This record gives sequence, C-alpha cells and structure tokens, in this order.
Amino acid sequence: MNNPFQPFPVTITNIIDETPTIKTFVLDLNGNQFSFDAGQFIELTIPGVGEAPFTPSSSPYDKNKLEMTIMKVGKVTSALFSLQVGATLGVRGPFGIRYPIELYEGKEIYIIGGGVGLAPLRSLFFALMENVKKYKRIYIRYGARTSQDIVYKQQIPIWKTWKGVDIQQSVDVGDNSWKGKVGVVTILLDDLIGNTKNMVGVVCGPPIMMKFATIKLLEKGFDGNNIYLSMEKNMSCGLGQCGHCRMGKYFVCKDGPVLTWEQVKDIEDPFL
Repeated sequence: MNNPFQPFPVTITNIIDETPTIKTFVLDLNGNQFSFDAGQFIELTIPGVGEAPFTPSSSPYDKNKLEMTIMKVGKVTSALFSLQVGATLGVRGPFGIRYPIELYEGKEIYIIGGGVGLAPLRSLFFALMENVKKYKRIYIRYGARTSQDIVYKQQIPIWKTWKGVDIQQSVDVGDNSWKGKVGVVTILLDDLIGNTKNMVGVVCGPPIMMKFATIKLLEKGFDGNNIYLSMEKNMSCGLGQCGHCRMGKYFVCKDGPVLTWEQVKDIEDPFL
C-alpha cells in the first residue's frame, strides 16, 4: 500500500459523459504501483480544492489505469467536472474492506444497483467475470430515475451477451424512448425464486433504494450474512480519524464500506 497520507499523481486521459450529472474519469497511473480489490475506495485529490472518497469503477485486474464514475454533487466534484483531459489529480489509498468474493463461489449472485451506485458494482462485476465459472450465475438488477440517468448505456448491451450473466433494468419514470420495465429497482426482484439461503445479494445506490432492496431480499429469504451493502455515503478522511463515518460501533472507512446486513441490522436506521 502507498503512503496513506501522501497522494501520488495521476493524469486524466479520457472523460466519458454518462448522464447530465455523471461522468467517468479515466486516469493514467503514471507508472505508480497501485492495486485495489473490488469494494475498496480511494481518496481523490483535486489540487487547490480538496479531496473526497470514491470507489473505483474499473476492473481490479487492470493495472494500467483507474476509472472513477462520479456524480456532480458538491465543491470537489464540481471542480473535478471543470477539468479537461491532461489535468493532474492525486490519489491515495486504497482503503477499506473488499468484497469477499471467495465466499460467493458456487452461488447465485444478485448485484443490485441504483443510479450511480452501479459504479462500484461495476468493479465487482468485472472481478467476478475474471473467473465467472466459479459462480453459479451473476444477475444484475439496475434501476435509474429515467432513461437519461442510466450509466454505462453503451456497455450494458455488451454485458448482456456474456455467458453466465442475466441483466434487467428499470426506470422510475418512463418515456417514449424507454421500452423496458417502469418502476423502482425492487420490482426486478419480484420474480426471484430458488434457494435464496444460498444466494448472495450485493446492494449499492441511494440510501432509500438500499433500504428497500434489503427489505425485499430479506422477504425473499436471503440470509443477512449474504447481503452485502456499500455504506460509503458518509465517509470523509478514509483513515477513521475524523469520525464522520461512524455508524454504531463501526467506522465505515475502516470497517467497511462493505458491510453485511447482519453487521448493521441492529443499528437504528443504518441507511440514514
């Protein structure tokens, strides 16, 4: 691991417009030795502005570049969105707990994302696809507010052709251009059947979406130890020093951001 306090320089080599408020930034590591596991996060520094935590959306197996899919929501992200290809940023990390994908082997895996929440799940998806035969089947259930808010529009149709993968999408509000299902993402779980005690659910998205997706999985019979939640909403320093991300007995940046429902179920409204 690199010095956790010292960012190393990376260069923006491409910027992909995903939606009106979400972009994917492709970063050249400039020869720096860096690796992460799916589920871990980094601190991204915009020189002269500040830093913020983000979870990579690229494959952990790609050692030449780092991809970050980011929504414009505040000072740091607004400054990031004003930059052009060639700009230099800083990265420190990785931090946090990874997805324990070795525990997913031989199981059906439901990856459930909402909006930009598909970004960190994309990294998990790519990691699983490296050894896809180890898993019984991989399901992606993804919901967005409208068809214009869907990320990875060009990639999802390609993913649907991959063996061992089943992908369904929905939007909260349909329009004339949308031919798929309309409704919140949990409607994509209505037909879920089988031995759910031996299935894995991985959830990431807005807090309210995560709450109701978790409720749905529990109703379907999922074991709380097999429901993995990305609880990164309140992270800040990445080192467990500022206390901003404390949730019950956990510091999300150190004990998470990947936490199971079994770990957080006794915390009063953990999705706030």
